[in-house]
Amino acid sequence: MPESNQLVDLVQQNIDDFLAEKRAELNAIAPELAALVDVGGALLSGGKRFRALFCYWGWQSVAGIPSSENPLNDDAVARELPGVLMSASALELFHAAALVHDDIMDRSDTRRGAPAAHRRFEQMHVDGNWAGNAEAYGESAALLLGDLLLGWSDELLGRGIALLPRPAALAARKEFMTMRTEVMAGQFLDIHDESAWASYPESEALDRAQRVLIYKSAKYSVEAPLALGASLGAGSDDQIAALRAFGLPLGVAFQLRDDILGVFGDPELTGKPAGDDLREGKRTAIIAIARQKLSTSANSILDELLGDPDLTTDQVDMLRSTLQDSGAVDQIEKVIARNLERACEAVENSNLAATARARLLELATAATTRTS
Repeated sequence: MPESNQLVDLVQQNIDDFLAEKRAELNAIAPELAALVDVGGALLSGGKRFRALFCYWGWQSVAGIPSSENPLNDDAVARELPGVLMSASALELFHAAALVHDDIMDRSDTRRGAPAAHRRFEQMHVDGNWAGNAEAYGESAALLLGDLLLGWSDELLGRGIALLPRPAALAARKEFMTMRTEVMAGQFLDIHDESAWASYPESEALDRAQRVLIYKSAKYSVEAPLALGASLGAGSDDQIAALRAFGLPLGVAFQLRDDILGVFGDPELTGKPAGDDLREGKRTAIIAIARQKLSTSANSILDELLGDPDLTTDQVDMLRSTLQDSGAVDQIEKVIARNLERACEAVENSNLAATARARLLELATAATTRTS
């Protein structure tokens, strides 16, 4: 898929150029501030860029260039392409901000096989033999970095939409603001349900897990980038509705795959310790379904161990076996397959550019069969 590779490179260049500019701004204030760009840049280096790709192909879906084999070389889109790429890149900065804050809340040590942002700052404190508590310094610095990345994402989006026609810019801004609110709401519900799950009826567990999944991840991973991209291209209500009908079930499948990887993923591929979601106490759909199927005694053991940051390898393996044997994982795989099928049907029956439809179907498969 050469177009996607080229797009990933262009998005990375946008991010690198933006961070270089910000480095100069911060250096003019104090040289110590370069650490913010160093840590942020490390997090923003590489990655699959699914959100940026969905944004771009959402735009291409309504751009009306069905005959082009390589849209990036088509004169018809050259004028709008810089603005679209900046807007797509803004999604990656927003994603990085969310990851920094998420890792603090989850007390995760790693991200993509490297130290999480707060651990990087913590290590700087240790290496410098500075006064005070290294862990507190790391978390405080990372919180500020997350806030900075969040503000920068809005700034980069503003630059992008300023290059596009005003009606499209206003619609895109609205999509971005809605996405931002929904992600924060989903993140709060996630940490709330990890703590307050026992206060609610068992019958609500799966619905609550699905609500967190939709608002914390599914919408902003797929549906919102697609709608943002289509808004940039002044897509019709029917076209945006078709992209939402594709994006939401695909986003659900995307996050369910992530939930499986969080329990069963290979650390060499995921960059996270084995069974990380078990140590963090994630009340995912896998857990909710397993609890419906397990005996009372098995559920008691599950509840006792889930969320223990000091789980041993043997305990992680035991919990994995319990979840697998309950049939919850097989059921989740079936839900992933059903949602992928729904998403594909929505695109195949839509009034979207043919080239974009083909790329969206490829992205759908990649997003739901990934191993990291």
